[in-house]
Amino acid sequence: MSAAQPPQPVTAAENRRRWQAVGVGLVAAFMTLLDVSIVNVAVPSIDRALHASPSDLQWILSGYALTFGLALVPAGRFGDARGRRNAFVFGIALFTVTSALAGLATTPTWLVITRLLQGAAAGIVNPQVIGLIQQLFRGPERARPFGLLGATIGISTAVGPLLGGLLIAIGGQEHGWRWVFFVNVPVGVLAVILGWRLLPGRPAGQPGWRRLDPVGVLLLGIGVVLVLLPLVQEQQWRTPWKWALIPAGLAVLVAFGLWERRYARHHQPLFDLRLFSLQSYTLGSILALVYFGGFTAIFFIFTLFLQMGLHYSALVAGLAITPFALGSAAAAVLGGRIVNRFGRPLVAIGLLTVVVGLAATVIALHLAPDAPAPWVAAGPLLVAGIGSGLVIAPNQTITLSEVPVDQAGSGAGMLQTGQRIGAAAGIAAVGSVFFSSLADSRGDWTSAFERSLMLATGIIALALIAALIDIWRTHNHKN
Repeated sequence: MSAAQPPQPVTAAENRRRWQAVGVGLVAAFMTLLDVSIVNVAVPSIDRALHASPSDLQWILSGYALTFGLALVPAGRFGDARGRRNAFVFGIALFTVTSALAGLATTPTWLVITRLLQGAAAGIVNPQVIGLIQQLFRGPERARPFGLLGATIGISTAVGPLLGGLLIAIGGQEHGWRWVFFVNVPVGVLAVILGWRLLPGRPAGQPGWRRLDPVGVLLLGIGVVLVLLPLVQEQQWRTPWKWALIPAGLAVLVAFGLWERRYARHHQPLFDLRLFSLQSYTLGSILALVYFGGFTAIFFIFTLFLQMGLHYSALVAGLAITPFALGSAAAAVLGGRIVNRFGRPLVAIGLLTVVVGLAATVIALHLAPDAPAPWVAAGPLLVAGIGSGLVIAPNQTITLSEVPVDQAGSGAGMLQTGQRIGAAAGIAAVGSVFFSSLADSRGDWTSAFERSLMLATGIIALALIAALIDIWRTHNHKN
């Protein structure tokens, strides 16, 4: 791997321009990550308007995540090789067009296809944003933009149900769901124009054409699809044989690793496996995978609990998650500023805070079953959100700190692929506990939510244990 470049002084004009570029990237990241969760609250309206089957609805929700995860690494490598501006602008343009088409959908099949394309577009965009930060900033100065990116991830994931609820309330139950997609169009058009103007082109001297390892792309794609499919279709595919796809997918991913090692002898691979020789990258990727397995599932089950179990409106369900989003945003900005001082212990503190906040949520709901759930959960969720802000941004900063700039896109793509797989696995596992508990308790929604939230908390606790082991090993190594 190439050596990291030393920090270079920048002029005031260059500094202003690079922050403008990052600002455009953060808006794009917010928009694409928002669509992971914003559609959840629109499902009842979509069902009524399009007469969608349960399978259609599942694909409308999970198809986005599937193609999102599929595109991340190839798109990241493309941006490394051909220039991130081209990939970013293409991805945002595709996302904007498919958002408009989704809002115009008249059949479930139409909406499913546009959601698949929309997810692929999101997968093209996101590695470029992280790669852009790696390219424009060096060393410790990356902490601040990564802090803002962490805040963006936290806010977009948590605020999706709130914004979706607002749009449905404004647009009405019949057509409000269409505005969930249409809202992306003006923002996307502006991002395309500003992205082309403000993002840097391919650096001088960088070759304009590199082989992009088509065999690697194919193997990684097949492996990711085989792993993700049974997870995203867990509720729809009742046959136990679906789980056979996961070991098959893992076998294909092993073949991908062997191919990449061979291919790297003579060419630039799709993903340089030597990145996993960096302890910071390996541990950070594991932490992200496990954390997103618990983190993303929280909003899935909380929305179900409030809307379907307690019959709150989509707007109230979204407002109930707002304390988590606010805490996450504030702490992510702070975490980005202080991560260089505290390192991995800061991530461990964040994970511990999330575990405490979620455990307190379970206890509060159990002790006050007759009180309004949004109010009871607000304080503990604020605590959990503060912890989450100290996890996502600092962990991302540490994980990518040693990744060479010319591999920033593919490195970020693999990191985010792990996050998407973790999120899908977590939703499948936690959702399975939720629905099975609901059936066993004959419709006790509070009990089902408490049990599934305890599982999500346990998953996050596993990430905490991994962080503590790393801190202990590092401490012993220094001594």
